[in-house]
Amino acid sequence: MKKPGLIFIAGPTASGKSAAALALARTLGGEVINADAMQVYGDLNVITARPTADDEVKAPHRLYGVLQGVERCSAGRWARLAKDVLYQCQQQGKVAVVCGGTGLYFRALEEGLSPIPETPGATRAEAEARRRELGPEAFREEVVAHDPDMARLPAGDSQRLIRAWEVFRATGKPLSWHQAQQREPLIDKVDARIVIEPPRDVLYARCDARAVEMMRQGGVEEVRALLERNLDPALPVMKALGVPEIAAMLRGDMDETEALQMLQQNTRRFAKRQLTWFRNQAADWPRAATAEDAEACILEQLGSL
Repeated sequence: MKKPGLIFIAGPTASGKSAAALALARTLGGEVINADAMQVYGDLNVITARPTADDEVKAPHRLYGVLQGVERCSAGRWARLAKDVLYQCQQQGKVAVVCGGTGLYFRALEEGLSPIPETPGATRAEAEARRRELGPEAFREEVVAHDPDMARLPAGDSQRLIRAWEVFRATGKPLSWHQAQQREPLIDKVDARIVIEPPRDVLYARCDARAVEMMRQGGVEEVRALLERNLDPALPVMKALGVPEIAAMLRGDMDETEALQMLQQNTRRFAKRQLTWFRNQAADWPRAATAEDAEACILEQLGSL
């Protein structure tokens, strides 16, 4: 078996992918590279279930907590950061174990990025103000009028609709036009890959337990500190799973029991959406039910190289 360069480990929240990535990084002498949209933020360690300090001692972890909550991290921005980290791993002869639940991040590496120009911050502010002025439904209609391909997005998908509005405003061309332009992959190849997909009842039980951990082991304090900064509610970090539910509790809109129940329900729903994405968009990836099975499957794939 030759030394692999790049491994992908994906799966829904609470599936055990972080444990599998850590085990493989230790076995192969590699580094774990974050591919989770919320774990890039340094503001939410407990809420996002980031690897612990002990984990980071056992193997290097990269792209965890590298941004602040006032920043936005698109798939494109993450991919550019990841490309640099992967190049460093390659130069140092280290295995890169890319691990996360954000499917678009894996796709960005393999398929490349749409050549969409950066838009001024003022244009995004204008888009957000326009949505508040019109309301979600009318704002969506305005976006679709300029970019019919965005009709697939529901009115509640504020992040992507605002993005479509600001891109059209800044460039004069629809977001879908930019997305259709030729892209270049950011990596040469992937040596092994896996989606960890536990049985549904097991996964949901873990989701419920994860929600309890958020509430009881520091998540409330993290959200309180976040709210004290008076950040823009439209920022991604303010929509991270756990933040809206705990914020509602801190405002007095619901008690702790109600907040926990809502958080558990939303965690299960989030995991279900992730499962659906990987089943539709990564149907040809091998599957494993546990972290241990995933590790064994990856090593088996590498053994065939």
